[in-house]
Amino acid sequence: MIAWVPAVLWIGVIALESTDWFSAEHTGRFLYPILHFLFSISTEVFDIWHHILRKTGHFIGYFALSALLFRAWRATLRAGEGKVWAMRWALPAFFMSVVVASMDEWHQTYLPSRTGRLADVLLDSMGALTAQIVIFLILSLRQSRQAAEA
Repeated sequence: MIAWVPAVLWIGVIALESTDWFSAEHTGRFLYPILHFLFSISTEVFDIWHHILRKTGHFIGYFALSALLFRAWRATLRAGEGKVWAMRWALPAFFMSVVVASMDEWHQTYLPSRTGRLADVLLDSMGALTAQIVIFLILSLRQSRQAAEA
């Protein structure tokens, strides 16, 4: 069960970020003075960077969730001796991330300061899928190196 704690906590972070407190209006009020002070950027340039930062946050957040869920499923479901990667860990991690992303965006449709967007679910899903691809590549490479050294 301890393997699930980081994933559950991360879902809590995502739920917190889904509130009015983390709407573009509120994060903009916080970030603009800092970026204006540091880089003397105009509001027009800030709007572009603010959008990029928020969308990057979507991708990274769901990349992390997918990786944490992979770790939890790997600790929960056995897949044979010596297996470092299995579809039975990757698929539920990916699909659970998509479900969380969908619920997050659905929740935001009920908040006046937020918008629930299918495009964000797709972006979140791409982050989750990318995590699974990166995990597969890293674990496969590590296993190949270990086999070559043996």
